[in-house]
Amino acid sequence: MNPYLKQYQKNEVETASPEKILILLYDGAIQFLNKAKIAIEKNNVPEIYNNIMGCENIITEFINTIDIENGGEFAVRLKALYQYFYNTLVQANLKKDMAKVDEVLNHLVDLRATWKQAIAIANSQKGSASMGSADYEG
Repeated sequence: MNPYLKQYQKNEVETASPEKILILLYDGAIQFLNKAKIAIEKNNVPEIYNNIMGCENIITEFINTIDIENGGEFAVRLKALYQYFYNTLVQANLKKDMAKVDEVLNHLVDLRATWKQAIAIANSQKGSASMGSADYEG
């Protein structure tokens, strides 16, 4: 990989907001599963394993960072969903099962889109709140 590109990517992650990091992790998980699908088609067992494991590692990070105490029922359900994804990927890796990879991939794509939308809504509400407080100052 180009060393300048690698440094740029490192800087992007190190300076990113938590929301941006979440989306970057989803992007990574989705890329791993797309590569795993190609590896399954080619019956490239080491690549299947490595790419599914890469996605499993990201999902493990999601599981480990969920704040059940503050997130309540939503956090509990999201953690259960991530655990289901992880278990499904373990089975996909053992059986080289394209359908299981596709199942998790489709869910991750949908969740990424949902998080992006939620982040956009939260950011627009933050903007409205700060503009509203500016109105009171004047």
